[in-house]
This record gives sequence, C-alpha cells and structure tokens, in this order.
Amino acid sequence: MTDHNFKNLTVVQHPVIDRDLTFLRNRNTETSTFRRVLERVSIILAYHALSDLKVKSREVETPIQKTQGFELDEQVIVIPILRAGLGLVDSVIRFIPDAKIGHLGMYRDEETKKPIDYYSNLPKGLDKAYVLLVDPMLATGGSACDALGFLKKNGATNVHFMSLIAAPEGIARVEKEYPDVQLITAALDEKLNDEAFIVPGLGDAGDRIFGTE
Repeated sequence: MTDHNFKNLTVVQHPVIDRDLTFLRNRNTETSTFRRVLERVSIILAYHALSDLKVKSREVETPIQKTQGFELDEQVIVIPILRAGLGLVDSVIRFIPDAKIGHLGMYRDEETKKPIDYYSNLPKGLDKAYVLLVDPMLATGGSACDALGFLKKNGATNVHFMSLIAAPEGIARVEKEYPDVQLITAALDEKLNDEAFIVPGLGDAGDRIFGTE
C-alpha cells in the first residue's frame, strides 16, 4: 500500500514481512538467520519495486497455437550503496537475471552523521535504464540523496529507491530534493534518535549482514 503522508512512498504490507521484520529487529537473531530472512523480505520488495517496468508484446508459440506474449522493454540497472546494499541485490537478480549491477561506496561519518563517498563503478546506459538504488536503511537521507545526486549527474532519469526500513526524516528529505524518485520500503519507522539511528530500527544492517558487530 502507499503511505498517504508521503506521495512517493510505497510501504509494502504483507503477513510474511510482518513476521520477518520481527526476526530482523531482534538483537538476538544470528547472522545466518538474519541473512536468510533479509533475502526473503527483499524478494517481496523487489517484486513491488519492479512493478513499473515497461514491456512490449511479442508472439510466442505454445504447444497448441501462437499467442501474444511479452518481454521487458528496458534495461534494469541495480545499484547497491556499499556495503549493506549488497544484501538486497540478489533479490532483484532473481527476477531480472540480466540486470546490470553498479556500485556506490559510502559510509557515514559517526561525528558529522554525513555520508562520505569512497568508490563508484557504474554501468553504461543509465540515461535509458530503469535504475533501482538499494540500501537496507533510509535514515537521515544523506547517503540516499548523495547517491541519487551522483546518479542524476551521470545521466540517470528513471530512478527508484528500495530500502528495508525507513525513517520519516529520510523520506521527507528525499521527496524534497528528488521529487521524481519513487521509494519502496517494508516499514516506515517512528523517527531518528539523537545519534541519527532509526527507532525502533534493527541496528546497523551492514554489521548484521556481514557479522561485524
């Protein structure tokens, strides 16, 4: 469903997500379980995030007769914000095996709370592609907006952002700075705390995915 407080936000509601977010939020969930559950939730998110893909008709011959079928009519490029965004890539590849993959490396300065860029590697064709930027957490919106600005400067025009959980502050910032970007998440959480972490959140997604807590 779409959250009506934010015009570009879709909060995907599903009983499986409700159950699995409980595992992901639980501080006692082991790394192996966290990864497995994250993959399951991100598959549901990817299904929704790819719902706007353009298709074109093509003829196909069944064992009975010829009929109309469809094929995708645009290239998909999925771009994780390193490192935590890597945990969401495989879910997109399940649906679009020939998707191109770019990478944007950023980390948050713990004092300033601002994103620091350290790496980028983008496929060609951003200007004509369906670009899906992925990161488990949308907190302040700093990293997201920095990444979106970088993609826009490199020609991207049709960009969606997929996250596991989001804070209202981050959603508001992205909508203000990039009103043409659609946002897909599994949960809109309450707020950010004084340390700019999402409340109730699930901790540092990257640390929990890679076991570096």
